[in-house]
Amino acid sequence: MKIDILTIFPDFFRGPLDYGIVRRAREVGLVSIAVHDLRAFAHDRHRTVDDRPFGGGEGMVLKAEPIFECVESLEVAPRQERTAGRSKQSVVLLSAQGRRFDQGMAEALAAMERIVLICGRYEGIDERVSAFLADREISIGDYVLSGGELGAAVIMDAVTRLIPGAVGNSASTRQESFSGAKELLVGDGPTSTCSSGGLLDYPHYTRPADFRGMNVPEVLVSGNHDEIRRWRRRAALKKTLSNRPDLVQRVTLNEEDKALLAQVAGDDSEN
Repeated sequence: MKIDILTIFPDFFRGPLDYGIVRRAREVGLVSIAVHDLRAFAHDRHRTVDDRPFGGGEGMVLKAEPIFECVESLEVAPRQERTAGRSKQSVVLLSAQGRRFDQGMAEALAAMERIVLICGRYEGIDERVSAFLADREISIGDYVLSGGELGAAVIMDAVTRLIPGAVGNSASTRQESFSGAKELLVGDGPTSTCSSGGLLDYPHYTRPADFRGMNVPEVLVSGNHDEIRRWRRRAALKKTLSNRPDLVQRVTLNEEDKALLAQVAGDDSEN
């Protein structure tokens, strides 16, 4: 995969590109990431990339010209081909007005061959970038950031880890929170687990089993893999009901899930 990032702060990405899964994926050639300075596409001697908006208003807005010229220099597929699904490329505008980023969107972007991330600024960006250049407008949450750089780093990480081979154990990305996988992931011995199926992840514990009087649940050291699976699923339902009840309404629950959820609800009503 090829990822291009357009920004007025190219040095911002020195950190995100040099650590963790993104760095490993780059080193083994699974992903190529290039950062482009929008100021290089400004033609005045001050390298100006923003201007006051027509109609008045506070603040400065990123201009269309340097953004269009930068994207055109990358020779990406025309917008008509991208919006029609005839190209496995996407030009993404990061802005507070975009659709909220989620795991499903990360999976869709991970299926692309190339994505271009345009980092907007909090005061805004010329609307022609959204209307005539980008094929997606994305926000990473319902809050305002100073610019799209943090959002681009989030998307880059979320997408890269879904590229086959980027994560050592590919099964782990299927069982994580917000994964849409529905199948049970059953292995030999203690690796037996269950996928999140769109719920939050179940709790994890490591050695020692007794740490300062805080003990690992007995079922996890029992060796009974079916009971471990049931405990993990119940714990995932409980955490989801507590922290993100909206997710429970969005996933398909089987009869066992419904029975476990009833137990969890019963426990909560007693506390």
